[in-house]
Amino acid sequence: MRKLILAVTLGGLILMGAQNASAEEESSLPTVDVQEVSGLLDEIQAQAMEDAIERSSGEGSQALVFQMNTRGSVLSRERVAVLLERVAAAKVPVAIWVGPSGSRLYGLAAQLLAAADVTAMAPGTRIGNMGTPLNAEGVTFDFGKSTEILQGNTMGFADARKTGALKFSGSDEGVPVMKNMIFALDGLSINGKVLDTVTEKVGADGQIEREATSVRFFKLGLVPRLFHTVSSPPVTFLFLTIGLALLIFEFFTAGIGIAGLVGAVCSVFGSFGLGVLPVNGFALAAILFAMLAFSVDVQVGVPRFWTGVGLASFSAGSLFLFRDVDSMNLRPSWITLLVGIGGLALTFIVGMPSMTRTRFATPTIGREWMIGAQGVALEELAPGGTVRVHEGSWRARTNRATPIPAGSAVNVVAIDGITLEVEPIEGAARDYRERH
Repeated sequence: MRKLILAVTLGGLILMGAQNASAEEESSLPTVDVQEVSGLLDEIQAQAMEDAIERSSGEGSQALVFQMNTRGSVLSRERVAVLLERVAAAKVPVAIWVGPSGSRLYGLAAQLLAAADVTAMAPGTRIGNMGTPLNAEGVTFDFGKSTEILQGNTMGFADARKTGALKFSGSDEGVPVMKNMIFALDGLSINGKVLDTVTEKVGADGQIEREATSVRFFKLGLVPRLFHTVSSPPVTFLFLTIGLALLIFEFFTAGIGIAGLVGAVCSVFGSFGLGVLPVNGFALAAILFAMLAFSVDVQVGVPRFWTGVGLASFSAGSLFLFRDVDSMNLRPSWITLLVGIGGLALTFIVGMPSMTRTRFATPTIGREWMIGAQGVALEELAPGGTVRVHEGSWRARTNRATPIPAGSAVNVVAIDGITLEVEPIEGAARDYRERH
């Protein structure tokens, strides 16, 4: 019984979080719903828009306004066409307001303007670059004199109003805030229904006061918003970078710690983003190869040739990780790329070797079998360098006053962390225990 109550409670919280609605003061007029749509148009946002249409239709709202600020869509053309058909066939009047100031509506997402009953823009916003019109039933692409311009270019409010690209232009300043959008809907006749979104009353001073009907605001809930944010190119790139780096660190340390847990979570989020966004397979392979290259030098505890190879491969993969869709450049900003590439360089050139040595500062467990083994110096040990023991490269040092030349046979006499202490075969003690 307790489990059932807990499940019902959690379900209610999730439902409340998914809607995340707030309402203004109640009015005698039916409400107007506002659904916020920001960021790239992905499946999460598309589903939220369809749910908003069903909710507003089922609850008898006067109209539904999509407040949009998106620079493009990562959905397929077929999926966007279905969304356009849902908007066009909605039982409730649907309006699109591009706002507030500074907002954009580009790419396939901009084609929603053709399906909405009312379209308006705030000053300082831009629309367009929508590409070839989709084949959506019941949707007519008529943007006045600006159809061709919208397909390949963008325009601000002044040009959109002048060329007839909007189904409601408002005043010369556009529709600056949502309250003005609610006022603009008043008296419009849509599908035989006249909207009544404003009440008038005479104030104490004898002046007529206009009040908008109550408005319900909706946006993505906490969990959907989290995954919507994760599926943006810069966040996906950083999660993928951090996750893989932490997993490599944890792989070369004893046991599983907080770094491994954080790395796993970041990798899961990064993988989710890769599943949503259009990804270049060769670039992703280059990033994974870079991590393997970094691991080679982490094994020996010092950054060398493979660290350089890894940085070059990772940089190239980062630049071309995301494919452009519908003329929309999804590449993360230069700041994001510099943070990711620079942070990874510091990690594997400075941080990772230091952290690995610190983690292995205590006597190594499980490698005692290497004491007494023989190998070959890959470079001169004076006193430090690299040796090959049992087909593996290891960081090593000698306590001899005379350096050990490259190519000389060596004998492992002790292990300090991840560093081997070696002596030359010639002139060494017959048994490593005789060294003390």
